[in-house]
Amino acid sequence: MLAFGAQMAQAAPVARVNGTDITEAEIAFAEAEVGAEIAGLPAESRRRVLVEYLVEAHLFANEATKDKLDAAKDFEERAAYYKLRALRDTFYEKKVRDAVTDAQAKAAYDEQIAKLKPEPEVRARHILVKTKEEAEDLVKQLKGGADFNELAKKSADGPSANTGGDLGYFSKGQMVKVFEDAAFSLQPGQISEPVQSEFGWHVIKVEDKRNRPVPSFDEVKDQIVASLVQNQLRETVQKLRSSAKVDIVDPELKKAIDEDAKAAAIETPTQQK
Repeated sequence: MLAFGAQMAQAAPVARVNGTDITEAEIAFAEAEVGAEIAGLPAESRRRVLVEYLVEAHLFANEATKDKLDAAKDFEERAAYYKLRALRDTFYEKKVRDAVTDAQAKAAYDEQIAKLKPEPEVRARHILVKTKEEAEDLVKQLKGGADFNELAKKSADGPSANTGGDLGYFSKGQMVKVFEDAAFSLQPGQISEPVQSEFGWHVIKVEDKRNRPVPSFDEVKDQIVASLVQNQLRETVQKLRSSAKVDIVDPELKKAIDEDAKAAAIETPTQQK
């Protein structure tokens, strides 16, 4: 009974225009067509805009029918194109997009994760001052038991002073080399001697060391699925074109397409090296 009730709710009209129902299915088709234009709106606002869009479409269609605009040649051509697009979209959804499964996405994720090499990271704080003497005095205070965070807030130059000099986690290549070398040479809890960089003099404290965590499957699933769908689309198009006879009749257009194909054939071996 619950399933039947859900089906009834799905089939129930959302609105009517001159006795013609606007259904959830029609809203879904409208969203596929114009959804990108209203993506920034809240969900309920998007739904309202889509219904208003369909109300307007039904009103225009009613008037077009009254004026016999559906009998014109350009309408037949337009309808033929819309049928073509509907068939194309249905094929894409059923045979391309839906052909990519969660299992395939998970397998691709596992394959990529297996290839990742551990990437060491350091979480560090620093105090940046202008002179070596200032830095040496800070080291002396820290060795005497002063709190690093408080000294950073009072003494440091630069944007990290307000957070106690906290730079968060970083890997090699993200900081200037002299700073990075000093940070990675320390163990958690250790404080450096003064380190000079182009920005001034640093006193560094390492809070933690770890290997960068890999993203979870859920975090990257949408990206993986999108990539697999693109691959599936490309393979499907290539397969269909290989067994089809496609003639470009316009000579200028044929020349441009042939030149693009030659350029692509030249570039492909270079890209594969």
